[in-house]
Amino acid sequence: MMWNQDCYSKEQLNHFSGKIIEASFKIHSRLGPDLLEKAYESCLKYELTRFGLNVESPTILPVYYEENCVDFGYRVDLLVENCILIELKSVEKITSLHEAQLLTYLKLSKFKLDLLINFNVIRLNDGIKRMVQDF
Repeated sequence: MMWNQDCYSKEQLNHFSGKIIEASFKIHSRLGPDLLEKAYESCLKYELTRFGLNVESPTILPVYYEENCVDFGYRVDLLVENCILIELKSVEKITSLHEAQLLTYLKLSKFKLDLLINFNVIRLNDGIKRMVQDF
């Protein structure tokens, strides 16, 4: 798979991430916290597809070493418009390990924007972590 790292402007990425967050709030308000991650993943994929966005799940994030693609990669929960990685959680608290995982994805993919969304919170605002590389 060819990764589409530089095809979208900052404004387009912000538009896509706004739709992702909008859909996440809708799902959280209807289902609440404490379901399995897979349930939120399926619902978010459904909602984003309804917005007309291209969504893949799960997808493998390839690992390159010295210009060679290593035979294994990381599994990414959702890939939106081939440019935004989304890692979903349903945990009591986001830890530094979860954030490090997202930073690793950001570094390996060379995408500009990744989202970490933890649905197991009372207020979804407290469960969204947005990580951005320089544009």
